[in-house]
Amino acid sequence: MSFSKDVKDELSRQLNPARHCMIAEIAAVISLCGRVLISDKDCITLKIHTENITVARKYFTLIKKTFNINTEISIRQNAYLKMSKMYTLSIADHNNAVKILKATKLMNDSMEIYENLSAVSNLVIQNACCKRAFIRGAFLAAGSMSDPEKTYHFEIVAPNEDKAVQIRDIINTFDIDAKIVTRKKYYVVYVKEGSQIVDLLNIMEAHVALMNLENVRILKEMRNSINRQVNCEAANINKTVMAASKQLEDIRYLKDTIGLGELTEGLEEIALLRLEYPEVSLKELGALLNPPIGKSGVNHRLRKLSILADNLREQKEEVNYGIKENID
Repeated sequence: MSFSKDVKDELSRQLNPARHCMIAEIAAVISLCGRVLISDKDCITLKIHTENITVARKYFTLIKKTFNINTEISIRQNAYLKMSKMYTLSIADHNNAVKILKATKLMNDSMEIYENLSAVSNLVIQNACCKRAFIRGAFLAAGSMSDPEKTYHFEIVAPNEDKAVQIRDIINTFDIDAKIVTRKKYYVVYVKEGSQIVDLLNIMEAHVALMNLENVRILKEMRNSINRQVNCEAANINKTVMAASKQLEDIRYLKDTIGLGELTEGLEEIALLRLEYPEVSLKELGALLNPPIGKSGVNHRLRKLSILADNLREQKEEVNYGIKENID
């Protein structure tokens, strides 16, 4: 089972005892995957279509507990995806359908159904608890989450821009930075930051999924921290090896050109030690001196040797260049 299905399975078993919160959750489900059919006799049938059995089960339970209405369920094979099924929940009784649509503010008192079943009235989501329920219903109806082991991504797909804006604005009331992107003919409300997705799971009251996601985040952070440390140590080792190699090259050049005996006592001493101990650190090299000196002191002497070697190389190049010009 995918992480997204795990979240929905947990949410399908989560029931808020408050009736107003149940109505807010029902409003979200109907708004995103509901249809209203009107017969030639002006009789209304309310239908919900979903490929997710957990959504069907949750919607059936909410309607029963909130309105004491039984919902008819039909199952058929998905015409496009042969391996999946389409669940249709129908409320064919006109009065019951009207009762639900009015309670969810998807129909006004004049029996007019709002365009695209948009929950335009904030009456069903005026409380923070109802907003939580609305987000939960929206995610159950049209949401998904990526596997946090791979990436962090939370989204709810809306059929039009107005619904997407409403979902985004409700989510953002909880200090979350949700955004909207178009995908073909749909509008997708999404969140990509790991800590904010954790907050969203808490808002929807998916506490088991929240803990699982936090465990994944902790392990990923630990792995990233270890990788950064290893990379840093590798870079430092590489830098130290390259510096030591340059120091040895300079010292050998001085030895071959002017001889180390021509150096001052301090420079000769550090040069001989570096030749004898080519792999030790500057701190360890300083400890071998008598009297010992610190890392900065060793670095200062080695830098002087490097400058002296570079100067000798430049002088040699100038002499060679002068000889070449005379020959020419």
